[in-house]
Parts: sequence; structure tokens; C-alpha cells
Amino acid sequence: MAVNKNALIRYKTIDKCLQNKFRQWTLNDLIEAVSDALYDYEGKDVDVSKRTVQLDLQMMRSDKLGYNAPITVYDRKYYKYEEEDYSITNSPISNQDLGKLSQAVSFLKQFQGFSHFAELGSMVQKLEDHVYTQKTHEKSLIDFEKNDNLKGLEFLDQLYKFILKKEAVEMTYQSFKARHESTFTFHPYLLKEFRNRWFVIGKRKSNEGIMNLALDRIISVEKSDKKFILDQSFNSEIYYKQAIGVSVSPTMETETVLLYINHKHAPYVVTKPFHHSQKEVARDNYGVTVSLDVQLNFELEKEILALGEGVKVIAPERLKRNIKERLYDAVDAYETEINDKNLRTIAKRLEYKGFGILKHVYSKRDIRKLKAKFDNYIKNHDELPFGMREVLVKMPELKEILFNKNFKKIIKSINKDVFLTKAIYFDKSPKDNWYVTWHQDVPINVSEKKDVDGFTSWTNKKGVISACPPEAISKNTFSMRIHLDDTTVKNGALKVIPGSHQKRLNDDEIKLITSNSIPFVSEVGSGGVQLLKPLLLHASSESKVQKRRRVLHLEFSSIELPNGLEYAERENL
Repeated sequence: MAVNKNALIRYKTIDKCLQNKFRQWTLNDLIEAVSDALYDYEGKDVDVSKRTVQLDLQMMRSDKLGYNAPITVYDRKYYKYEEEDYSITNSPISNQDLGKLSQAVSFLKQFQGFSHFAELGSMVQKLEDHVYTQKTHEKSLIDFEKNDNLKGLEFLDQLYKFILKKEAVEMTYQSFKARHESTFTFHPYLLKEFRNRWFVIGKRKSNEGIMNLALDRIISVEKSDKKFILDQSFNSEIYYKQAIGVSVSPTMETETVLLYINHKHAPYVVTKPFHHSQKEVARDNYGVTVSLDVQLNFELEKEILALGEGVKVIAPERLKRNIKERLYDAVDAYETEINDKNLRTIAKRLEYKGFGILKHVYSKRDIRKLKAKFDNYIKNHDELPFGMREVLVKMPELKEILFNKNFKKIIKSINKDVFLTKAIYFDKSPKDNWYVTWHQDVPINVSEKKDVDGFTSWTNKKGVISACPPEAISKNTFSMRIHLDDTTVKNGALKVIPGSHQKRLNDDEIKLITSNSIPFVSEVGSGGVQLLKPLLLHASSESKVQKRRRVLHLEFSSIELPNGLEYAERENL
């Protein structure tokens, strides 16, 4: 049975209303909703009578259109679906409609092969396959790429109509980078799909450039009362001609990109080019070199990275550097994984040997951020770069980077009850050639010197007052040294005597042990950490190369101080 457009709009509107379980729908409510929908479609008031909507409800209940909608009336005036999940959009296509679809497919297939209808190819195949499966009730013969969980598709039809009618919209949107949603007026020009994601292209203000917004980040779209701003210079074919994807800069010049594709991946790139400008410029026994004339953007980098080891950027240098850095970061993400077995091993080693080393606790990106923050702080403050104390009090923004997942796993595996008691930043510049002789540390940092029972010794080194309860210090306290630079024996790596942390030693004992032991040299790469027990004998190697060595020294304890003593720094983890 043929159905005109207005009738379909009425049926879809009634269907949408009855799916809304949070409202009760009277006949007048449905008439009002249908009138509003037709006004949006026609752009003018359309007279909808009570009888028209009643006949629509009757038609939807019948099997004439194949709906058989379970519409019921309750309390003698409210309409609803008896089946909660029912919708006419889920109804199977009638045989009559299937026949019409078959005719449409046959008609469209006549135009395949003509240049003006080249883009109809996949659409005709989709229609033909859908008609076949509906008629025969067999499985689909073509499996097109789709993402059923993709968000934002419900806005496609709305935005299409706004673009068609050249109407501005009030859009509520929240990008992945934004902390909060924002509402603004948007003037849509184009809907664009890229890699199975949809974008709406347009501008916010007349003096602003073209921008793209992902439909999956849209929260709501409504018609705006503001006048639509039309950009006569926007031509989608020209606008996207020199770029891959949706990120386009109108003022950016294209660059010649040279890519070397190895022999394994070359056939895929040759048969499915990155861009229409792709040309083969060289070929050897190991692969193919292709050139692209495109803007450098995020999507281009994603396409290159998708081939992994199968592609190498030859030029330009900026793109080559970006890809190289992103590949390093990708490897870094795997290397910074710390498994439970390693944590158990390091906890035992710390207990019995007095020290332990874990590589790749922090990613290279995290280390770059930490270095930049320290350098910026020292540049803007009168602080000595070596031995800067109370670092996390002065620079609390470091905590977000430092207290990452690996950090918390390490602390929990050693002693879940500890808290941070001290944080010092050491920066040994290339000009410095100092080193520390063999000694033991007593790392409890208190706010002032007081005589308290149970604390038997005091030292005052560099103005920091420490107290040591010998019976508890080894078990309940440890230090973590986070290395921001590669530390080797040539630039002052720490030497330690394994197992020397069991007791407090006098000067003669220290001399005897160190002269008759082979020390372990703690070479730690950037992003790695060294764990140390208090009283462990250690000394730094004498620097032989002029390289910078930056270390963040953190101390932890689970010892609660007696009344009268307070930690200078304390933070629960």
C-alpha cells in the first residue's frame, strides 16, 4: 500500500511518542506532536485533524503496512505500546514494499558504470542484498563495514534536514579534551563520514573558520532562532581535496610526503592508495616508494601508523620525527607494564638485599613532562637545582604524573600502610664532579629536633633534622629514587653493598665491609626507579663523563611518631 511522505512522518512521530515511557500521551498530545513534526518538515503550519490521527493509529494497529502495532488505551484517554520495546522501525518489510524495492534496485543497477553515478555502486549492492535477505529469509551475502554501537547516529537525520533547509542549530557538545559540555550556535554545511565515524562540518561564527564536530560527541541539537550564516566560499570537493580525513587547515600548504612500503604491505597500498595524489616513484626488491601531495594532519599519521613496521617515512623530516616519536611512545606503553611476579620479586629483594631496581616505571612522555616542569620551576624561582627539598609542597602539580598506576602498585606490594615523608629533587649538572663516599642513611624527616623516648640519635645534615628508632626503621621504611636521566657508572651511578641494611654500623665497620666487598653498581635508565632500605651502605660512583643526572628522591614510612614529633612532610597514598 503506497504511503505518502506526510503519512510516514505522522507514523514515525506517533511511534516516537509512544516509545517515550516517561510521559502519558493523550490524543491531543499526539495531534500536537504530529503538527510540530510536519511544521519542521514543511516549514509551514499543516492542519492535522483529530480524525487523521485516529485513522493513523488504526492504520498502525492493522497489518496493511505490516506494523501490527500493539497500541492500547488505558484510563480511557492515554495511549501506549503494550510491548515496551516495540517500534514500527523494527517491523519487517511487507511483500509489496519488497517488490517496490526490487524494482528500485533494478532501476539503479542500470546506471552502474556511468561516471555520474559512480558513487551509487555500494548503495545499490546494499539495497540488493537487503531485499534478497528479506525475501528469502537467508543470511546476508555481503557483510558491509558497520558499527552498531556508534554513538550520535540519531542526529544524522536532524542535521541533514537543517543543512537542507539552511537553518542554524543550538548544539550542546563536549569534545574528548573538554572537561565540561558547552552550548553554542552552529551553522552546518555538510555531513561527512570517515572511517565509519560521522562528522558535521560548518562554522560557529561568520569570522571563524570551518570546523568539524564528531557526531558521537554531540549531546543535543535543536533549531536556533538565529539567522543562518552561509559561507559562499565553502566547496566540499575543493576543501577536502588536499587532505586525508576531516582535519583540514585552509591556509596550510600541501607537502610532498615520501613513504617507503615494504614488499609485504606494498600490494595493499598500491591497490588502495592513501590519497588520490599517490604516485609510485621507485621500486626495488624490498618494497615500493610512493609520494603524496597532502597536508600534514592527524589522519595522515594514523594511516601511516596503521601499517606499523610495514612503512617508513622518508620525507618530510617533521612528519618522520612525529611518527618516530609516536612509535617510541607505543613501545613505551608495553615496556611500562609491571606484572605481579616482578613486584613480588622486587619486594623480597628489597627485604633481604636492601635494594631493588625496576625499569620503565614511567613512560618517556611522563619523564619529558617532569623534566619540563622542574626546569620551568627552577628558572622562575631562586632555588638551587641540587637538593631542592619539599618538592611536592612547592610543586603539587607533579603528583598527577608521579602517582601513576605503576607507582601505586609498587608501594602497595612493599607496604600498603606507608605514607610519603620526604621528597627531594637532585640535579647534578654536567659541570659538577662531586660524589658521595660510603655511608648509611636514616630517612625519617621531622619538623623540629625534640628529645623523645625511643629516638636515640640525631643528625643534622644540610639543615634537615632526622631521628632514628633502630628497632623499627629497617622494617617500616624505604626510599624510592626516580631517575629522570640515564644513570651509569660513568656519570655517578649509586654503588650499594647488598644486605648491609640489617644494623647501624660505626665508621670502622663501614670501612671494613666496603674494603672487603664487591659493590653492586645501580645503573638505572630514564623512567626507572631504585628502591632502597635505610641503613644500606651506598656511595656514588665518581663521574667520568659530563652528563646531567636528575633524580627525584622519595621516602616512605609506616612509623607513627610519638607525641611531640611530627613529620615535616606527610602524604597518605
